[in-house]
Amino acid sequence: MGRNTRKRRMPLATKAIAGVAALALGGGGLVWANFYASAHEENSPDNRTKSNAARQIATIDCPDVGQQLSDVPERARGEVDGELASMDQQITDAYQRLVTTRQAQAGDAQYVQNAILGPLKDRRKVLIDRIKLEIDRAGGKAPGNLDELAPCSGRPADQPQPTDGQNGDGQGQDNGQGQGDGQGQGDGQGDGQGQGEGQTPNDNGNGAAGPFAEDFIDINDVPPNARDLPNGLAANGRSGSRGSFTTKCGVNENKLYNSDNIIVAPGVANGAHHMHDYVGNQSNSSLSSDDDLVVAETSCQNQGDKSSYFWPVLRVQDGTQEFDAADQGGGAEGNVGRILQAEEAQLRFVGNKRSKVVAIPKLMRIITGDAKAFTNGLKNANTSYSCTGFEDRQSTDKYVLCPEGSRLVRTSNFQSCWDGQNTDSANHRDHVAFVQADGSCPNGFKAIPQLQVRLVYDVPTPTIENGQVKNPYAVDSFPEQLHKPITDHNDFINVMDESLMNKVVRCINQGKKCT
Repeated sequence: MGRNTRKRRMPLATKAIAGVAALALGGGGLVWANFYASAHEENSPDNRTKSNAARQIATIDCPDVGQQLSDVPERARGEVDGELASMDQQITDAYQRLVTTRQAQAGDAQYVQNAILGPLKDRRKVLIDRIKLEIDRAGGKAPGNLDELAPCSGRPADQPQPTDGQNGDGQGQDNGQGQGDGQGQGDGQGDGQGQGEGQTPNDNGNGAAGPFAEDFIDINDVPPNARDLPNGLAANGRSGSRGSFTTKCGVNENKLYNSDNIIVAPGVANGAHHMHDYVGNQSNSSLSSDDDLVVAETSCQNQGDKSSYFWPVLRVQDGTQEFDAADQGGGAEGNVGRILQAEEAQLRFVGNKRSKVVAIPKLMRIITGDAKAFTNGLKNANTSYSCTGFEDRQSTDKYVLCPEGSRLVRTSNFQSCWDGQNTDSANHRDHVAFVQADGSCPNGFKAIPQLQVRLVYDVPTPTIENGQVKNPYAVDSFPEQLHKPITDHNDFINVMDESLMNKVVRCINQGKKCT
């Protein structure tokens, strides 16, 4: 029996969102209302005083309930995943209402709290109660602090980003916190009230959804070797297991895209709220069972590798009307512009500094990075940006501007320690971990081959003038995450056959370089 036997869940809120999306399609997708005051508001003294705080709310910041759920009985996980996905839908609805009610906010300083955040808290509390009940019914015990996670807050436009005052790029070790990258049956909050005030100059058709000039940095301004990489490129040391195995699976020439997330939101349509590139397994959708994955076709040259490798697409916000310009996960949720296909996609497995590696269990799920890092913080942020010829300079919290003749490089290095028992966990984190500072795995964990994904793109360099960025590139994201680079992430499901996985382990442990 395959893992996913639930019917595909179609969120009720999709109908409500569609009405909002229809109001302003053009210039590459949904034109999100700018969170700064419109011209007529700025010219009104009363509004300048009354709405100063309200108009500066850029996005909605909600505690990630999924991160707290480390002990969910197996038979309750399907329903709990669905409730968590519904929470994501609620946040999306609330964000869309935030950006389409600016005139109402300008006239009432309490509008955001009373009309958006207050109702959102009540809706979240209903789902949290359901989660607790489902866990208890299955014989588990829900964390005692879940009710405290119901309230959300508004993040002002001038609020420091999570990186401010922190050291490094937040690679860190895995701490068991979940990504919560899903969506489910929402309850139709988005009502489209006060439908926007249009787009601002040079907003690239994306308004408040970003990215902004401050999200970019010249690669020459990134200090070399500034990012500590105990779990990344330096993990394959001169002792332990020194070999590598590279699998060649193409760059998604088949143009397999969807906005599902089979790991976090199985059975849920548009569970990621952003579009994914897929290489390897060709039957990856929210409805795919384990059995479906095992018998699927693959884009990998070695037909024994049916693993699913997927990541959010990268787009240039240049006004292009992509195939998903009016769709959920695409333009209807602020993911606009031309989808870029990577010129190279290197998928490489490497060893461990301190020990031999053991086989990755079949159908193991691993997520690296955090799709909600802008609001969750950097503890799980992991993917970095660089340029060819400058790869000693890595940036996690900024997109990089590459010089002429250099191409963009996007790198993700996965957790490489396994608890020895589970192929997944309730928060999709606890069953794996990063190596410790000395290269060894935490107590009770075994070293497995580390997947390193290196993507190379030919990206037109955005121009920045007078604090405005024109034609930026950005990773697809949840709407409320504002396309911040720290939200980038990468996903992997191991569907290698036994003989191929044994070859991977043998090559790495014997110090060979194999393909």
